Amino acid sequence: MNSPQILRFSTITEYHRAAGLPNPAHPLISVVHMDDIKQPIADIPFSLIYDFYSISLKKVGNARFKYGQQASDFDEGVLFFMSPGQLFGIDMPHDISEMKRPEGWMILFHPDLIWNTPLAKNIKQYEFFSYSVYEALYLSDKEEAMLTAIANQIEQEYNTNIDRFSQNVIIAQIELLLTYSERFYQRQFVTRKVASHEVLTRLEDFLSEYFSGGALAQKGLPSVTLIAETLNISPGYLSSLLKSLTGQSTQQHLHNKLIELAKEKLSTTNLSISEIAYELGFEHLQSFSKLFKTKTNLSPMEFRQSFN
Repeated sequence: MNSPQILRFSTITEYHRAAGLPNPAHPLISVVHMDDIKQPIADIPFSLIYDFYSISLKKVGNARFKYGQQASDFDEGVLFFMSPGQLFGIDMPHDISEMKRPEGWMILFHPDLIWNTPLAKNIKQYEFFSYSVYEALYLSDKEEAMLTAIANQIEQEYNTNIDRFSQNVIIAQIELLLTYSERFYQRQFVTRKVASHEVLTRLEDFLSEYFSGGALAQKGLPSVTLIAETLNISPGYLSSLLKSLTGQSTQQHLHNKLIELAKEKLSTTNLSISEIAYELGFEHLQSFSKLFKTKTNLSPMEFRQSFN
């Protein structure tokens, strides 16, 4: 099989033309309904890179969407987010004749739409733009209807007579959709407990093996990226999941694990504090002492003396 072709779209107008759609009513934003797409933009399988943001609600019964190296079945309505420059692809089913047309919609908006507005800065706080399709947002019927209504409002706004209020109204609607999406993701972390806690279990297993196997002294603390790759999820999703379930970021979780191990060594071994710092991956004793005191309000020596 040939390697998937990669297509890059710099503008929303370019995408419209490739999909057989009329030129967008507004050059910087478009709501695309899947059933309006007239032609495939490329032979399947293919990959896409947009130079604009994409928020997509897609239902495809027998196709697999791929984001980076991740893949996921889309048998139910799910929402996923792409930032400019991210890679998205679709694999064909075994029998291309069985390929079903996708349902749903996409909101495409160019960074220039939000340039010099608060959203240009605030959009970075929505970590789900760095999630993968594998970590998409699974919507209830009520949630799907709510977000679809917002998408329809955006479409209606740019299809009316454009005036000086139009951009602000559209951006406010985008922000509302993003805020609801953040709320729904928090709900998903809680309600999809089996998946969430399975990730935490694998995280704890990885850290236990890493900490007890001598890797700390050789390599130092594992990076968030390494942990996420090991767990086959994105770094942003890992941090959001941990923050939702434990109240800690990935880095805070790592530091707490490190301090617990330091306490164990300080209280149960005769190793010097310098030796303990080395075993925990610190090049400098001062760095270990500073972190320990920040977390415990005691220096390593003060903590050790409290056991004597």
